[in-house]
Amino acid sequence: QEQLVESGGGLVQNGGSLRLSCAASARTFKTSAMGWFRQAPGKEREFVAVRSAADIHFHYADSVEGRFTITRDNFTNTVYLRMSSLKPEDTAVYYCAAAPSIYNDYLPKSEPDFTFWGQGTQVTVSS
Repeated sequence: QEQLVESGGGLVQNGGSLRLSCAASARTFKTSAMGWFRQAPGKEREFVAVRSAADIHFHYADSVEGRFTITRDNFTNTVYLRMSSLKPEDTAVYYCAAAPSIYNDYLPKSEPDFTFWGQGTQVTVSS
């Protein structure tokens, strides 16, 4: 069973930046779209960003467009989420997820489309 390993969460001030990391096995990483989701207290988990296995297609939630950047390192099999201009409403547990597919331009955005998940990392933005 694939286990994605996340790191990089923490406490940051309003307007600050953080970078989250998520490592996967080579087999999973090279055949998967990699995404990030988040779940705030009392809310459902929501889509944040996704990048295709081909590493040229990507999509962001409207709430983070222009502030967050998702990238892949195909040598270390790691996906990153660079978060800038953070707001208190970005406070949530952030989850990394992998969606294996035979199509390297696959760009899923829904939870059921993702097969493997990380354990989550807490991001707290203070006002």
